[in-house]
Amino acid sequence: MLPGLVLAGEIERFEGEYAGSAEFVYQGEVQQRDMSTRIEATKNGFVITWTSVSYKSDGRIKEKTYTIEFTPSAREHIYKSAMKSNLFGKAIPLDPLQGEPFVWARVDGETFTVYSLFINEVGDYEIQEYHRTLVEEGLDLRFQRVHNGVPQKEIRTLLKRMN
Repeated sequence: MLPGLVLAGEIERFEGEYAGSAEFVYQGEVQQRDMSTRIEATKNGFVITWTSVSYKSDGRIKEKTYTIEFTPSAREHIYKSAMKSNLFGKAIPLDPLQGEPFVWARVDGETFTVYSLFINEVGDYEIQEYHRTLVEEGLDLRFQRVHNGVPQKEIRTLLKRMN
């Protein structure tokens, strides 16, 4: 089956806008975070946008938004990020050996996962995993950050479907 044909059926189930909040413990401190995700199909793949709003104990608020376009890879259920253009204008992934994140996505049953791999200047690595599983109310989100094989942070929450 051609990857483009797989895409339509796989991604449309996840399409929509979702939002939720999480409370978790990180480095011995209880933290709160608001999160939202938007997944939308495009002509050549799909785009996912997610926002994370962190509330710091000193009253600061930190907001980050990421938008990444994905296209089918040569492998079923695996999608490559299209985060920059090469010399010929073709969208390609970033280069982790240049300090940029290497990002890919996959669909495994009811779970849509985005992975980000970072390699620092001394060769250590960090992987961030965003597992979004379809549930009746929306998406069950499990975020995990792993540094050199050691889990550093995990956040779980329900992102409710907004539309």
